[in-house]
Amino acid sequence: MPTEYQMRCGLGVNAQLANFIETKALPGTGVELNRFWSGLAAILAELVPVNERLLEQRTTLQIAIDDWYREENNDPSNIVAFEAFLRDIGYLAPEGPTFSIATSDVDPEIATTAGPQLVVPVSNARFALNAANARWGSLYDALYGTDAIPTDGSLSPGLEYNEQRGAEVIRKSASFLDLAIPLTAGTHAAAVAYEVSSNVKEVLVRLSDGSETGLSNPSQFAGYVHDSDQRKILFRNNGLHIECRFDPAHPIGAQSPADLSDIILEAAVTTIQDCEDSVAAVDADDKVRVYANWLGLMKDDLQEVFEKDGESITRCLKSDREYVGADGKTFTLPGRSLMLVRNVGLLMTTDALLDGNGNEIPEGILDAMITSICAMHDLKKNSGMQNSRSKSVYIVKPKLHGPEEAAFTNTLFGRVEDVLGLPRNTLKIGVMDEERRTSLNLKECIRAVRKRIVFINTGFLDRTGDEIYTVMHADGVLPKTDMKSATWLSAYENNNVDVALEAGFAGRAQIGKGMWAKPDAMAEMLESKGSHPDAGASTAWVPSPTAAVLHAMHYHEINVHSRQQEIASRQAGVPGDLLSPPLLGERVLSAAEIAREIDNSCQSILGYVVRWVDQGVGCSKVPDIDDIGLMEDRATLRISSQVLANWLMHGICSREQVEASFKRMAAAVDEQNASDQAYRNVAPDFGSSIAFKTALELVFDGADQPSGYTEPILHRRRREAKSKREKVTC
Repeated sequence: MPTEYQMRCGLGVNAQLANFIETKALPGTGVELNRFWSGLAAILAELVPVNERLLEQRTTLQIAIDDWYREENNDPSNIVAFEAFLRDIGYLAPEGPTFSIATSDVDPEIATTAGPQLVVPVSNARFALNAANARWGSLYDALYGTDAIPTDGSLSPGLEYNEQRGAEVIRKSASFLDLAIPLTAGTHAAAVAYEVSSNVKEVLVRLSDGSETGLSNPSQFAGYVHDSDQRKILFRNNGLHIECRFDPAHPIGAQSPADLSDIILEAAVTTIQDCEDSVAAVDADDKVRVYANWLGLMKDDLQEVFEKDGESITRCLKSDREYVGADGKTFTLPGRSLMLVRNVGLLMTTDALLDGNGNEIPEGILDAMITSICAMHDLKKNSGMQNSRSKSVYIVKPKLHGPEEAAFTNTLFGRVEDVLGLPRNTLKIGVMDEERRTSLNLKECIRAVRKRIVFINTGFLDRTGDEIYTVMHADGVLPKTDMKSATWLSAYENNNVDVALEAGFAGRAQIGKGMWAKPDAMAEMLESKGSHPDAGASTAWVPSPTAAVLHAMHYHEINVHSRQQEIASRQAGVPGDLLSPPLLGERVLSAAEIAREIDNSCQSILGYVVRWVDQGVGCSKVPDIDDIGLMEDRATLRISSQVLANWLMHGICSREQVEASFKRMAAAVDEQNASDQAYRNVAPDFGSSIAFKTALELVFDGADQPSGYTEPILHRRRREAKSKREKVTC
């Protein structure tokens, strides 16, 4: 079916996109139709050439690096020589004096509150709503329903409620309360009653021995609710809230001597609604769906109707929560996560809008304009449900390469503000520290956006992919399973925190850490992810609302602001460590190690690609070679494809080995997806599978892809699959 375009101020606009903007996004913002289109045309005329020049600079610098590694006299382990070379070619920018960021009008969820952060594909309305509503979650449910409590023997969840498992949940929760809101005497496990004092100034706790005690820190009592059917007492610790619910009629409340029926934790304080890595948006139809869901979130009218257990359920945004404070006055707390939106980077273009010469425009420029106009509906609110009470729009910008690209984004956001009539720096930026040139120039990247930056984080998955691509011609790289022990990675994680603290992020902006990629391994997450707040990160990514609740426990255990003060005085790492390449060096891999790595990578590539290309699923839980479900997105795909591309280049494996592995893994992936009715088998007819061709292309052409990114191949192949399907149905 031919695409219909409509002309607007010299631009060819997909009819579906034009209708969305003119009938849904613009009305109610106060921005006139002609002002919008003429303003967008002017932005494109000014900034598209700059966007193109910056992409050319990426290529030029990488060619120079490739050539340096090809020279026989250049030793990849000579970090001093390599660093001098990078300065000579402008890859490393001169570092300016110390400064502090100057961002204003930042909501406390970002500026001062440390807690978990969800990342969710905004293209999926149900997921987007679930994430926005994950500000509060049941600790009892999170413990009972996951392996955070052992799942074998007498503690097995079973089909019916297991009282022994429930008792273990109650015991573990009481221990958590002892840590977060300790009593003056005794433990929460010994509590038989909780009461708000008659003067509403404190919480009184009666223990099983008949004694009465209170909170060790009475100021942790934050408020209460006393309904006819349920009592709630609100506490606060390290800036996060804990709501204890009391209901003797509830099955759990009846099991508790104190009638404690649930503990509700403030969990996903912030959520990134993602238009990028977790989304498969390859054309105007996809982009409009993405934008429409973001608009619905900003207008508070997004709904999703679905069937569950034979009943029709309507999901919508939750209301704010009301309490009576210790001063006797009613107050509200947000019922939803504060939402950020992640735009795409500089690389990709979109056919949703064409310039005057009929060329696709940079998708990131379109994202900045449309997501901002959608967010204006939130900015216009003066009461009721608001996303940003500080009147800001939070845009996460991925895949920036160095200070010039950060400065370009700063200019882009300023131009959008001018067109939409927004005060300067209304559009805030979150910079993803996930590309090598940004990591090495992080201080100057932050300086370039110092008046609007609210977020910096370590996207270690994409960062690993870029690390491999950058040193592609140096030598063979480590297996991806060994990358986490590489020298550069720990230096990178520490450098991100050190630079952010030096730039004044503490109490003003988020310092983040990456995703927990095992959504079913919550016991392991509880054991290990406390390292993120301990590292001074005020937020870290989690894969689900349940994981957010469990990860919130870490922020009660660790006072991030205190940790940041301690870390700020530590000595900075050795700069050369960031340049230490993850190469095999003298290490010789066995045939079994090579075969295992090839199979592991081929399986994860194909398992992800079949859903992306055939079903348009941008992020999903993909079983690995050992049937362990892992969250896969384009960042993990980038790692797997780049490792194999590197090994092919350096003769560690052969094309025949990789092809044979892909064919073996195709049968395994087909079996893993056997219960999915929408799934199309890859084996044995490999030649007709677009997904299989895509997987091969990602590896065999991986070394030639810009920065090793997977998007160009994925988008082209997904469009091919959609076109093929349309022809079949016509």
